[in-house]
Amino acid sequence: MANGKHDRILTGILAISLLALTAAVADSLRDRVIQRGDQAPDFTVRADNGLTVTPTQFGGKVLIVNFWATWCPPCVQETPSMAAFANQYRDKGVVVLGISVDKSQKNYENFLRRFNVSFLTTRDPEARISDSFGTYVYPESYVINREGKVVQKIIGGTNWADPNLASFIEGLL
Repeated sequence: MANGKHDRILTGILAISLLALTAAVADSLRDRVIQRGDQAPDFTVRADNGLTVTPTQFGGKVLIVNFWATWCPPCVQETPSMAAFANQYRDKGVVVLGISVDKSQKNYENFLRRFNVSFLTTRDPEARISDSFGTYVYPESYVINREGKVVQKIIGGTNWADPNLASFIEGLL
């Protein structure tokens, strides 16, 4: 009789353990998608100007991370207004970091020259950083406040000269 009770207890413990393991594995397989209110994922990249960039090094500044590619029409369309925005807010405490997922270094460099991109840029051909944000469609931008929290997620191309966007950014400064 005692063996039967122990067997049921062990079977119950085994079943609960198996359910917990299954839930943990399923959760680890699910892609994380960063949303407004989330802490920005930590990453380290070397920008084209030689600076090593991490989200935490911009304490006191607003960081805009823009994932893009040369073959993406909305990315091409938004680049001029993003460059003007970066220039306008550079001395006001805003840093724009463009992260290209282009595999071709040549296409990437040609694009930067063609559009005279003056904000921080880097190339992440394996898309490791965009993966950590849950970004798989380009362009996608994240506005990260001084505390490292995502306060705005912009899906698709945008006009960075939009007065509403400017007002939002000004409110973060």
